Amino acid sequence: MTGLFESTPGNGAKATALARRGERLGLLLGLAGVAAFAVTLPATRLAVDEMPVWTVGFGRGALAGLAALVLLLALRAPRPRRSDLPALAATVLGVVFGFPLLTTWAMQSVPAAHGGVVIGVLPLATALAAALVAGERPSVRFWVTALLGSAAVVTFALLEAPAPTEGSAMVSGAGLSIGLTLGDLALLLAVVAAGLGYASGARLSRHLPGWAVICWALVLSLPVMLPAAAVSWAVAPPKAAGVGAWAGFFYVALVSQLAGFFVWYRGLALGGVARVGQVQLLQPFLTLIAAALLLAEPITPATLIFAVLVVGLVAIGRQQPVRRSAP
Repeated sequence: MTGLFESTPGNGAKATALARRGERLGLLLGLAGVAAFAVTLPATRLAVDEMPVWTVGFGRGALAGLAALVLLLALRAPRPRRSDLPALAATVLGVVFGFPLLTTWAMQSVPAAHGGVVIGVLPLATALAAALVAGERPSVRFWVTALLGSAAVVTFALLEAPAPTEGSAMVSGAGLSIGLTLGDLALLLAVVAAGLGYASGARLSRHLPGWAVICWALVLSLPVMLPAAAVSWAVAPPKAAGVGAWAGFFYVALVSQLAGFFVWYRGLALGGVARVGQVQLLQPFLTLIAAALLLAEPITPATLIFAVLVVGLVAIGRQQPVRRSAP
């Protein structure tokens, strides 16, 4: 039986054409996922401005998990294999608990536009996770481009950091004092968690539908999320929340935590975790637009300059070779 990866001339050309088509589709799906995730920080800021932070953090996971359970039952999704459980556990820790809870907490003190640019370091974390977890081998040129993109967003985060307040740390050097808040540190930890969750989920999406991967991850989190959400809502109910806060809550629960991953995981599986992950460099720019529209946060000339810079690096990075293992 001939297979996709056999080396006969006809099959080789066909495999190359299919791989390129898959990469293009993966990049488009990845961009759709990034567009959905770009609104996460502004939507979270809308919610936590009028709702208790842990009520939002645990409530979004519980609501997303219940919706995922309905989808799994209604669509009779395939069950993960026993060998999938470690990767599924990493997905749960990364994108169900780590990233959502840390970013929700950070949005109490960090402007959404600033937070969106800090999250711009996520492509580098995703590429590292792709090498460690998904078996991909990016080229040296790819790493150089990824490092340049990450350096750009970290530089912006340090230069534009809000003035330090109580509980903040000061980073000093070369005669320059820069405020690094606990919110910034929480966002950086969220980046590490998300990179791990993205790579693990994409690995599972090679043989499971992307929507099923995130749904199973959310359902597995329900034994923790539901009691935590119930306690949070009983202790600190969001009685005074307005329409905007509720809109932000439902967005982060049903889009950021659930629907956005449908296209994101499929895109990572088709186009490669490291390569499609670089599309996330566009997320800060999209977040800046969302923050300006939803929260009236100002966009400074520096934010525009750095956003344009990372857009250019995305175009360069997607041309660099990445060796992937055959599915």
